Amino acid sequence: MTTTTSAQSLWLKALPADGYPPLQADETFDVAVVGGGIAGMTTALLLKQAGLRVAVLEAGRVGAGVSGNNTAKVTALQSTVYSTILQKHGEYAARDYAAASLAGVEKVAELAVDCDLQRRPAYTYALAPGEVEAVENEAQAAAKAGLPVTSEPMDVPFPVHATVKLADQILIHPTKYVLGLAAQFVGDGCQIFEHTRVGQVEEGRRCRVRTAGATVEADRVVVATHYPILDRGLYFARLEPTRAYCVAAKLRSGSPPEALAINPGTPTRSLSASGDLLIVAGESHPTGQPGVGMRRYEELENFAREYWDVDQITHRWSAQDPSSYDKLPMIGRYNRFSDRVYVATGFMKWGLATGTFAGMILADVLTGKDNPWAERFDPHRVTLNSVPELARLNAKVAVDLVGDHLTTPGELPADVRIERDGLGKKGIYRDRDGKQHAVSLRCTHLGCLLRFNAAETSWDCPCHGSRFDVDGNVLEGPATKPLELRDV
Repeated sequence: MTTTTSAQSLWLKALPADGYPPLQADETFDVAVVGGGIAGMTTALLLKQAGLRVAVLEAGRVGAGVSGNNTAKVTALQSTVYSTILQKHGEYAARDYAAASLAGVEKVAELAVDCDLQRRPAYTYALAPGEVEAVENEAQAAAKAGLPVTSEPMDVPFPVHATVKLADQILIHPTKYVLGLAAQFVGDGCQIFEHTRVGQVEEGRRCRVRTAGATVEADRVVVATHYPILDRGLYFARLEPTRAYCVAAKLRSGSPPEALAINPGTPTRSLSASGDLLIVAGESHPTGQPGVGMRRYEELENFAREYWDVDQITHRWSAQDPSSYDKLPMIGRYNRFSDRVYVATGFMKWGLATGTFAGMILADVLTGKDNPWAERFDPHRVTLNSVPELARLNAKVAVDLVGDHLTTPGELPADVRIERDGLGKKGIYRDRDGKQHAVSLRCTHLGCLLRFNAAETSWDCPCHGSRFDVDGNVLEGPATKPLELRDV
């Protein structure tokens, strides 16, 4: 039997055909929020509830970015996050992160409208005997952080060697959830502008948010683009982007697990569900890693078929997440010396909970309220014991920035070739109809050379995670400008 697998997230079919209009004329608001994902829409809605006039400017469609390309888990138990935070920052930091994450989970439950919300247990589990120690350490760290964790069996069709469980977490339809936030937000002087890519933010007595067609003036600006698009603040030097892959499987018999589960080792196998569909995620790698192909999806599919009676793989998709050098999110003032522009980033693949509490923090800060976690996640904190990690990130960027100019590319798919282009290089992709698409491979962010991702048919930047389609259009920032086209 021939079957068709969708090459996009199963959540994105909830997007309506007609969305919100683009910005076409200059406008003035109290706050401009750049980014219409879960962090941006949560911030915007809470600011509206506080009585402010807010604009949301989204480069694509609301809820169609990383918020619509995830595993739908809203949980405060996040793999081995608490072990990491406890080691790097101590018990008080772990407690702050746990309290904020629990608050994020409950805020989702409070704001949710028609998003198929279900309460589910979350697990960190040992898929292999070598992961037992990490799971046991996470159980102890999560308990120290104040989470009511237990160790109970997990109902899955493969051996599990240890678990830590947190009950009463949430599974949602993430795109429906973000669209629900948007529906609550619009009105009373608050607007959403889709297909409106922000290229520049100017600070002054009032901020000017510039797009290709018009400008929004606002007292304050929140940059909630997942990876910050403005170069001020040196966020690109403190964040590491990674990609992960997902498949959804229709089962011939049996049911997907109730658990929202993830193991701490490699390969990672993250489990969730949507109705009767099983979702398996994993196969993470640094963005721009060479040699990425369909094997990433095939490994996830093989795992699903090994343990479940899979009838069909219905969807494949991927997502990208930045992690900060010290493994805490960055939420607060974009620049240490200005209170005009704010940022939320570094969610470490747990953005449904973390992006929500980021919105809670930013709404409090912008309305002059005390927030118990604002200082902890200040983007300008100094974490001395993470300086070696910061050095590693930037050493990698230096190697990628210089090395790719001096070396020849490794093995490429048959439909891709790379050629010299003056002092740079150009990439040429031949599609199924034989048409060739040629672009400069110099990233429009800071000039790194791009690498081809055969799993996603995209050109990806190994330095800071920008991604482009084969015609040079921006898929993900921090880049805001398309690639230059080249002749074949």
